[in-house]
Amino acid sequence: MKMWIVLVLAAMAAGASAQSCSCETMKWATCDGTPCKCYVMVGQNEKQFLNCTSLVPKCILMKAEMYRARKGMDTRTLGGKPDESAFVDNDGIYDPDCENDGKFKAKQCNNTEECWCVNSAGVRRTDKEDKNIKCEKLVETYWVRLQLTHKEVGKEVNEAKLKTAIAEAIHKRYKNFNKDMVDEIKYDPKARMIVVDVKKPKGERKSDLTHMAYYMEKDVKVLPLFKNQEKFEPNVDGQTLEMTNILVYYVDEDPPTFTMKHLSGGIIAVIVVVVLAVVAGLLVLFFARRRQNQQYNKAQQREMDPM
Repeated sequence: MKMWIVLVLAAMAAGASAQSCSCETMKWATCDGTPCKCYVMVGQNEKQFLNCTSLVPKCILMKAEMYRARKGMDTRTLGGKPDESAFVDNDGIYDPDCENDGKFKAKQCNNTEECWCVNSAGVRRTDKEDKNIKCEKLVETYWVRLQLTHKEVGKEVNEAKLKTAIAEAIHKRYKNFNKDMVDEIKYDPKARMIVVDVKKPKGERKSDLTHMAYYMEKDVKVLPLFKNQEKFEPNVDGQTLEMTNILVYYVDEDPPTFTMKHLSGGIIAVIVVVVLAVVAGLLVLFFARRRQNQQYNKAQQREMDPM
């Protein structure tokens, strides 16, 4: 009888352990074993084990997304610059190369012969070149601007309380993210637009703003990466702000090094038209002055003839 009770208790404990074996920060994770271990697939028969007590590094998330996309599984759907050197992620998702700790490698090629350099957010910061391109270091993103738009609400939003509400929501939602890094918030009530600047000191390497920004981007696009499918919704005076759109700008410790040779065809065409117009104007001015000088010289010659 006692043996039977022991077996039942052991089975119940095993069942409870299996239920608690999950990854709160990654909804695609598979978790099993004693002690519990969680992983995501990032390649054919390639497992990436996770630390589910913190946000999963963006590089690993992107590799998991690419793997799921190749397998036909669900992944994603399709205020102004804070600084002249700020830029957005225009290239979208690719299959990145990651360091052992989950950081992006400074040089990325997406399994092609064309390579480029990225920042700590994995966003391209140079022109694309061949595999001989030199990326000396992974440049750190120290400033992220989040441009958010919320749905209409019943009463006016108290702008003075908005910063505290945003900072608290970020802190709570994104694994105790340091809310003191929420540096400044601006609000346009007519456009229902909130601009949030999140900064850390240059040279600081303990915090990663890009992980938080990537998780928030997914939350706003109604594709949360957390097992808990709640969204990022700050609360101001008991009024929930449901976000409908987000744009993320990145400012690095060193400015990007894009050149004109890889500008889009439309931009190049505009530049060519402007240059041609300027050249044409200069030619018109040159010939007009030349004609005027010729007329002046002829007039001088006529005046001198009687003499």
